[in-house]
Amino acid sequence: MTGASRGIGAALAAELAARGARVVLVARSVEPLEKLAAELGGEAFAADLADASAIEPLVRRIEAGGPIDVLVNNAGVDLTGDLVALPTDEIARLLAVNLCAPMLLCRAVIPGMRSRGAGHIVNVSSLAGTNAVPGLAPYSASKAGLSHFTAGLRAELKGTPITTTLAQVGTVESTMVDSLRAHEPTRRALARLERLHLAVDLDLRVVVDALADAIERDKRHLRLPKRDALFPLIVEVPRRVTELLLTGVR
Repeated sequence: MTGASRGIGAALAAELAARGARVVLVARSVEPLEKLAAELGGEAFAADLADASAIEPLVRRIEAGGPIDVLVNNAGVDLTGDLVALPTDEIARLLAVNLCAPMLLCRAVIPGMRSRGAGHIVNVSSLAGTNAVPGLAPYSASKAGLSHFTAGLRAELKGTPITTTLAQVGTVESTMVDSLRAHEPTRRALARLERLHLAVDLDLRVVVDALADAIERDKRHLRLPKRDALFPLIVEVPRRVTELLLTGVR
Protein backbone atom coordinates (compact mmCIF):
# COMPACT_ATOMS: atom_id res chain seq x y z
CA MET A 1 0.00 0.00 0.00
CA THR A 2 1.49 3.31 -1.07
CA GLY A 3 0.70 6.64 0.55
CA ALA A 4 0.18 4.73 3.78
CA SER A 5 1.41 7.23 6.36
CA ARG A 6 -1.76 9.32 6.55
CA GLY A 7 -5.27 9.91 5.23
CA ILE A 8 -6.95 7.22 3.15
CA GLY A 9 -3.79 5.09 3.04
CA ALA A 10 -3.31 4.89 6.81
CA ALA A 11 -7.00 4.29 7.49
CA LEU A 12 -7.29 1.66 4.75
CA ALA A 13 -4.19 -0.14 6.02
CA ALA A 14 -5.74 -0.32 9.49
CA GLU A 15 -9.02 -1.63 8.08
CA LEU A 16 -7.35 -4.29 5.94
CA ALA A 17 -5.20 -5.40 8.87
CA ALA A 18 -8.36 -5.69 10.99
CA ARG A 19 -9.81 -7.93 8.26
CA GLY A 20 -6.81 -10.24 8.47
CA ALA A 21 -4.43 -8.89 5.83
CA ARG A 22 -0.68 -8.66 6.33
CA VAL A 23 -0.03 -5.08 5.39
CA VAL A 24 3.12 -3.64 3.87
CA LEU A 25 3.20 0.15 4.06
CA VAL A 26 5.07 2.51 1.74
CA ALA A 27 5.46 6.28 2.11
CA ARG A 28 8.10 8.98 2.35
CA SER A 29 7.43 9.90 5.99
CA VAL A 30 9.52 7.43 7.99
CA GLU A 31 8.39 8.07 11.57
CA PRO A 32 4.58 7.88 11.14
CA LEU A 33 5.00 4.99 8.71
CA GLU A 34 7.02 2.88 11.13
CA LYS A 35 4.69 3.75 14.01
CA LEU A 36 1.62 2.62 12.05
CA ALA A 37 3.33 -0.55 10.84
CA ALA A 38 4.21 -1.46 14.43
CA GLU A 39 0.61 -0.88 15.54
CA LEU A 40 -0.76 -3.05 12.74
CA GLY A 41 1.85 -5.79 12.88
CA GLY A 42 2.93 -4.92 9.35
CA GLU A 43 6.09 -3.80 7.62
CA ALA A 44 7.25 -0.31 6.68
CA PHE A 45 9.29 0.65 3.62
CA ALA A 46 10.20 4.31 3.29
CA ALA A 47 10.54 5.38 -0.34
CA ASP A 48 10.20 8.42 -2.56
CA LEU A 49 7.98 7.26 -5.43
CA ALA A 50 8.91 10.32 -7.47
CA ASP A 51 12.24 8.56 -8.06
CA ALA A 52 11.49 6.08 -10.83
CA SER A 53 14.78 4.25 -10.29
CA ALA A 54 13.74 3.37 -6.71
CA ILE A 55 10.56 1.49 -7.62
CA GLU A 56 11.92 -1.79 -8.97
CA PRO A 57 14.35 -2.25 -6.02
CA LEU A 58 11.52 -1.38 -3.61
CA VAL A 59 9.30 -4.12 -4.99
CA ARG A 60 12.14 -6.65 -4.87
CA ARG A 61 12.84 -5.79 -1.21
CA ILE A 62 9.20 -6.26 -0.32
CA GLU A 63 8.91 -9.53 -2.25
CA ALA A 64 11.96 -10.88 -0.45
CA GLY A 65 9.72 -11.09 2.62
CA GLY A 66 6.71 -12.59 0.86
CA PRO A 67 4.49 -12.27 -2.21
CA ILE A 68 2.53 -9.15 -3.07
CA ASP A 69 -1.01 -10.45 -3.46
CA VAL A 70 -2.71 -7.03 -3.61
CA LEU A 71 -1.10 -3.79 -4.75
CA VAL A 72 -2.86 -0.60 -3.65
CA ASN A 73 -1.62 2.47 -5.52
CA ASN A 74 -2.90 5.19 -3.23
CA ALA A 75 0.00 7.68 -3.01
CA GLY A 76 -0.84 11.04 -4.48
CA VAL A 77 0.33 14.64 -4.62
CA ASP A 78 -2.12 17.52 -4.86
CA LEU A 79 -1.34 20.83 -6.51
CA THR A 80 -3.76 23.72 -6.84
CA GLY A 81 -3.29 27.03 -8.64
CA ASP A 82 -3.09 28.77 -11.99
CA LEU A 83 -0.98 26.67 -14.35
CA VAL A 84 1.38 29.52 -15.22
CA ALA A 85 2.07 30.14 -11.53
CA LEU A 86 2.84 26.52 -10.60
CA PRO A 87 6.55 25.64 -10.24
CA THR A 88 7.94 23.33 -12.92
CA ASP A 89 9.45 20.92 -10.41
CA GLU A 90 6.15 20.56 -8.53
CA ILE A 91 4.26 19.73 -11.74
CA ALA A 92 6.91 17.15 -12.64
CA ARG A 93 6.75 15.63 -9.15
CA LEU A 94 2.96 15.43 -9.27
CA LEU A 95 3.03 13.52 -12.56
CA ALA A 96 5.80 11.24 -11.28
CA VAL A 97 3.94 10.27 -8.11
CA ASN A 98 0.34 10.28 -9.35
CA LEU A 99 0.83 8.61 -12.74
CA CYS A 100 4.30 7.25 -13.46
CA ALA A 101 4.80 5.54 -10.09
CA PRO A 102 1.55 3.49 -10.30
CA MET A 103 2.49 2.39 -13.82
CA LEU A 104 5.95 1.28 -12.75
CA LEU A 105 4.68 -0.42 -9.60
CA CYS A 106 2.16 -2.39 -11.67
CA ARG A 107 4.93 -3.30 -14.10
CA ALA A 108 7.08 -4.54 -11.24
CA VAL A 109 4.47 -6.70 -9.46
CA ILE A 110 2.72 -8.30 -12.45
CA PRO A 111 5.39 -10.93 -13.22
CA GLY A 112 5.19 -12.33 -9.68
CA MET A 113 1.39 -12.32 -9.72
CA ARG A 114 1.36 -14.14 -13.04
CA SER A 115 3.77 -16.80 -11.83
CA ARG A 116 1.67 -17.40 -8.68
CA GLY A 117 -1.59 -17.47 -10.61
CA ALA A 118 -3.30 -14.71 -8.61
CA GLY A 119 -3.14 -11.00 -7.95
CA HIS A 120 -5.20 -7.86 -7.59
CA ILE A 121 -4.28 -4.24 -8.36
CA VAL A 122 -6.13 -1.24 -6.92
CA ASN A 123 -5.54 2.20 -8.41
CA VAL A 124 -7.00 5.04 -6.36
CA SER A 125 -7.92 7.77 -8.83
CA SER A 126 -10.26 10.74 -8.51
CA LEU A 127 -13.40 12.26 -9.94
CA ALA A 128 -11.10 15.15 -10.80
CA GLY A 129 -9.91 12.92 -13.64
CA THR A 130 -13.35 13.35 -15.21
CA ASN A 131 -14.36 16.83 -14.09
CA ALA A 132 -12.70 19.99 -15.40
CA VAL A 133 -12.23 22.33 -12.43
CA PRO A 134 -10.15 25.53 -12.64
CA GLY A 135 -6.92 25.40 -10.68
CA LEU A 136 -6.57 21.63 -10.97
CA ALA A 137 -5.29 21.14 -14.53
CA PRO A 138 -2.12 19.10 -13.75
CA TYR A 139 -3.78 17.15 -10.93
CA SER A 140 -6.85 16.34 -13.03
CA ALA A 141 -4.65 15.29 -15.95
CA SER A 142 -2.68 12.91 -13.73
CA LYS A 143 -5.87 11.29 -12.42
CA ALA A 144 -7.43 11.07 -15.88
CA GLY A 145 -4.25 9.35 -16.99
CA LEU A 146 -4.39 6.90 -14.07
CA SER A 147 -8.01 6.04 -14.81
CA HIS A 148 -7.30 5.44 -18.49
CA PHE A 149 -4.15 3.49 -17.67
CA THR A 150 -6.20 1.19 -15.45
CA ALA A 151 -8.64 0.55 -18.29
CA GLY A 152 -5.77 -0.27 -20.64
CA LEU A 153 -4.16 -2.49 -18.02
CA ARG A 154 -7.45 -4.32 -17.49
CA ALA A 155 -7.63 -5.04 -21.22
CA GLU A 156 -4.01 -6.18 -21.25
CA LEU A 157 -4.57 -8.52 -18.30
CA LYS A 158 -7.79 -10.00 -19.68
CA GLY A 159 -7.61 -13.78 -19.52
CA THR A 160 -4.93 -13.73 -16.80
CA PRO A 161 -5.48 -14.40 -13.08
CA ILE A 162 -4.78 -10.73 -12.27
CA THR A 163 -7.73 -8.40 -11.68
CA THR A 164 -8.01 -4.65 -11.17
CA THR A 165 -10.09 -2.13 -9.24
CA LEU A 166 -10.32 1.49 -10.29
CA ALA A 167 -11.49 3.74 -7.46
CA GLN A 168 -12.67 7.18 -8.57
CA VAL A 169 -13.21 9.19 -5.41
CA GLY A 170 -14.41 12.73 -4.83
CA THR A 171 -13.13 15.11 -2.18
CA VAL A 172 -12.56 13.52 1.22
CA GLU A 173 -12.60 15.41 4.51
CA SER A 174 -8.87 16.09 4.84
CA THR A 175 -6.17 18.72 4.57
CA MET A 176 -6.36 18.39 0.77
CA VAL A 177 -9.84 19.90 0.85
CA ASP A 178 -8.37 22.92 2.62
CA SER A 179 -5.68 23.32 -0.04
CA LEU A 180 -8.28 23.10 -2.81
CA ARG A 181 -10.33 25.88 -1.27
CA ALA A 182 -7.30 28.07 -0.66
CA HIS A 183 -7.29 28.87 -4.41
CA GLU A 184 -10.21 31.19 -5.05
CA PRO A 185 -11.25 30.00 -8.56
CA THR A 186 -11.23 26.39 -7.32
CA ARG A 187 -13.19 27.34 -4.20
CA ARG A 188 -15.85 29.08 -6.28
CA ALA A 189 -16.14 26.11 -8.66
CA LEU A 190 -16.52 23.64 -5.80
CA ALA A 191 -19.08 25.90 -4.11
CA ARG A 192 -21.15 25.95 -7.32
CA LEU A 193 -21.01 22.15 -7.60
CA GLU A 194 -22.03 21.84 -3.95
CA ARG A 195 -25.04 24.12 -4.49
CA LEU A 196 -26.06 21.90 -7.41
CA HIS A 197 -25.64 18.85 -5.15
CA LEU A 198 -22.93 17.51 -7.49
CA ALA A 199 -20.14 17.59 -4.90
CA VAL A 200 -19.89 16.58 -1.27
CA ASP A 201 -16.99 16.07 1.12
CA LEU A 202 -16.87 12.33 1.75
CA ASP A 203 -16.44 10.86 5.19
CA LEU A 204 -13.10 9.07 5.40
CA ARG A 205 -14.67 6.06 7.11
CA VAL A 206 -17.18 5.61 4.28
CA VAL A 207 -14.41 5.69 1.66
CA VAL A 208 -12.19 3.24 3.56
CA ASP A 209 -14.98 0.72 4.13
CA ALA A 210 -15.97 0.90 0.46
CA LEU A 211 -12.37 0.39 -0.67
CA ALA A 212 -11.86 -2.59 1.62
CA ASP A 213 -15.12 -4.14 0.39
CA ALA A 214 -14.10 -3.55 -3.23
CA ILE A 215 -10.82 -5.40 -2.63
CA GLU A 216 -12.55 -8.32 -0.91
CA ARG A 217 -15.22 -8.58 -3.61
CA ASP A 218 -12.83 -8.02 -6.51
CA LYS A 219 -14.92 -5.13 -7.83
CA ARG A 220 -13.87 -3.61 -11.13
CA HIS A 221 -14.99 -0.08 -10.25
CA LEU A 222 -15.70 2.02 -7.18
CA ARG A 223 -17.17 5.49 -7.68
CA LEU A 224 -17.84 7.80 -4.74
CA PRO A 225 -20.00 9.69 -4.09
CA LYS A 226 -22.58 7.68 -5.99
CA ARG A 227 -24.45 10.86 -6.92
CA ASP A 228 -21.47 11.81 -9.11
CA ALA A 229 -21.08 8.41 -10.78
CA LEU A 230 -22.71 9.52 -14.04
CA PHE A 231 -19.71 11.48 -15.36
CA PRO A 232 -17.09 8.71 -14.94
CA LEU A 233 -19.62 6.21 -16.28
CA ILE A 234 -19.99 8.27 -19.46
CA VAL A 235 -16.19 8.48 -19.86
CA GLU A 236 -15.96 4.72 -19.33
CA VAL A 237 -18.30 3.91 -22.25
CA PRO A 238 -15.73 4.08 -25.12
CA ARG A 239 -13.24 2.09 -23.02
CA ARG A 240 -15.74 -0.70 -22.43
CA VAL A 241 -16.90 -0.69 -26.05
CA THR A 242 -13.30 -1.02 -27.25
CA GLU A 243 -12.65 -3.78 -24.72
CA LEU A 244 -15.69 -5.72 -25.95
CA LEU A 245 -14.80 -5.22 -29.61
CA LEU A 246 -11.31 -6.57 -29.00
CA THR A 247 -12.41 -9.62 -27.02
CA GLY A 248 -10.75 -12.68 -28.51
CA VAL A 249 -8.15 -10.70 -30.45
CA ARG A 250 -4.63 -12.12 -30.01
